[in-house]
Amino acid sequence: MGIRPGLCSVTFRQLDPAAIVALVADAGLQAIEWGGDVHVPPGDAARAAEVARLTVDAGLAVASYGSYFRADAGEEITPVLDAAEALGADRIRVWAGRSGSAEATPAERSRVVDGLAAAARLAGARGISLALEFHRGTLADDAAQTLRVLDEVGPHLSTYWQPSVAASDDVAVAEYRRIADRVSAVHVFSWWPEAERLPLTARDGLWRGFADAAAAAPTPPRDALLEFVPGDDPAALAGEAAALRAYLGGVGADAPVVRPRARR
Repeated sequence: MGIRPGLCSVTFRQLDPAAIVALVADAGLQAIEWGGDVHVPPGDAARAAEVARLTVDAGLAVASYGSYFRADAGEEITPVLDAAEALGADRIRVWAGRSGSAEATPAERSRVVDGLAAAARLAGARGISLALEFHRGTLADDAAQTLRVLDEVGPHLSTYWQPSVAASDDVAVAEYRRIADRVSAVHVFSWWPEAERLPLTARDGLWRGFADAAAAAPTPPRDALLEFVPGDDPAALAGEAAALRAYLGGVGADAPVVRPRARR
């Protein structure tokens, strides 16, 4: 199966799930990562099951559950797992703490890694994997540090990738290449020079470079998920989706949809 083009629901926090499903289907995308902050709150299995139904009925797949679990002291993964299971998501995006790798104390680092490992064991017991948000302000803030966390935590954990803020096209693609065999999904957006939300094609070299690197990877990511569009405008999705499909070169366009394991 090729890389599935999809959308992160947090792109349109202002819209309800039914509206997001309709937009995604109309844009010719295949999958949705449902966010845990607005659309599918942790622990709300009924809401998750309803969102799963909307997704499946539109012929779409649940790519993953986008949680905000950070392995804080005393933080429980169970409500997140309950929502993901009801949603039919077999992967949950998580965060490696709240401090960058250079700022975290040894005690903080140990706590986060231990918390992620415990959460990964519980997720694995349910047939669910976890995946790190590749993001500054966490222990997974560059390629080397992400690999370190992955190796320390062990089974049932992969990582996402996204271009680091202010990184050049070449630097960003080089980071992806370094962790490519551990990447299960990609968050796709064009920010430049910092957080200005541009069309994907404004960073043509970045996304062509990523597509080439992904095609050459032994294990390409399962999903490439649009996250953020110019002006946060739903009307921009169709064009951004077309650009994403073009960068993927049609990879995954004819792949069968994986139906969510939703509980009714």
